[in-house]
Amino acid sequence: MSSSRTESSSLVQVTMPQMGISVAEGTVTEWRKRPGDWVDADEVICEVTTDKVDVEIPSPAGGRVDKLLAEPGDTVAVGEA
Repeated sequence: MSSSRTESSSLVQVTMPQMGISVAEGTVTEWRKRPGDWVDADEVICEVTTDKVDVEIPSPAGGRVDKLLAEPGDTVAVGEA
């Protein structure tokens, strides 16, 4: 979904999390951060909707957002970046 560089310059990818046994994908509804923005660990980076639930996705690490790999409206499979 997105990638960010941590302060030590390692790349961290944010992937679509598992949101239930029967949920295989989600649709990005909104990005709260854009490329170049700073994000703290566990800060909400985007919102995703599925046929069962709406979810806020937290960043797994702090750092600067490098690029977005999915746009609002894109459907992303669980585990996909």
